[in-house]
Amino acid sequence: MSDRVARYKAKREEERAAAAVHFEEEENIDDNEIVESKCIPCTSEYQYEPERIIKVFQTCFQDMFEDQTELNQLVQSVKGDLYNRDYAAAFGEERKRDAYVIRWSPARALAYSSLFSQLKEVRELIYDFSDEKKDLDVLAVGGGAGSELVALNSIYCFAKEAYPNTEKKITVTLVDIADWSLVVDKITDFTKKYWLYKTATYKPEFVNHDILKPGVSFVNRDLITLLFTTNELFAEDRTEATKFLQRLSSECKSGALLLIAESAGSFSHIQVGKKKFPLTFLIDTILCGRPGSDNGAWTIIDGNDSVWYRTPKVQYDLKLENMRFFYRLYRKR
Repeated sequence: MSDRVARYKAKREEERAAAAVHFEEEENIDDNEIVESKCIPCTSEYQYEPERIIKVFQTCFQDMFEDQTELNQLVQSVKGDLYNRDYAAAFGEERKRDAYVIRWSPARALAYSSLFSQLKEVRELIYDFSDEKKDLDVLAVGGGAGSELVALNSIYCFAKEAYPNTEKKITVTLVDIADWSLVVDKITDFTKKYWLYKTATYKPEFVNHDILKPGVSFVNRDLITLLFTTNELFAEDRTEATKFLQRLSSECKSGALLLIAESAGSFSHIQVGKKKFPLTFLIDTILCGRPGSDNGAWTIIDGNDSVWYRTPKVQYDLKLENMRFFYRLYRKR
């Protein structure tokens, strides 16, 4: 075996091991290991309660819960595909996509809903009904599996109960390389049926597209989210991922918000040459400039390198994992 082949195989094995750490980190966390001072609240006064959020998944995918044996088999199959970084196999079939959503999206939706409501700038953006002519435009990169959409809905629809007659619209564009259109349709139908008085003000859209390729505009977005997505973009193509962040810097309007969250475990490091750098450091440098320079296109307005979300005690047929992640909230200068 040549040295080049050996290095390649070693790198792939390292990536697979890192992916395994990522999933084990979420699934094998004891509540006693969590430091309360580093937790975000499990819910807030600005959103629907966790039980209502979980109900979205229980209702939209009710048929999948009827055969627990098949569901568990599908979940294990998806988990194996993700371990091998075979995303085409993991997300290539509708039932496997549904199994992924059922297994992993509920806990993330709970965490994202809490995070959105805790971040003052994000919460106020969603809650601002003072100017009905100023619609809200959100772009969720890698958001096809529904967590971001449910989280945004849980805050927007809750806030809108106080303003049932407002004409202000929220447009949520979810971009993903896999085809999650049916998942987005199910969540949208549920939201319109159970959570909204005026459905004309609510406009989700799914775009099946590789965000590393041109084709999606960032110009008029008020909020862009990359939640547990950035790491995969850099793993797929570091050069194009860097260019993507640079496009955000050149195209986004002044005042736009960018929220990035990623696993706080060992998976969140990128190797450059012989050195490994925290993903946070690379992202901050690309967006905000070198440390101390203060000459980047973005400024950090909130963030944490390691924060916990402890899932509340709600009734659900599958385990809901605690999560440890870092986040950054940036504002465009």
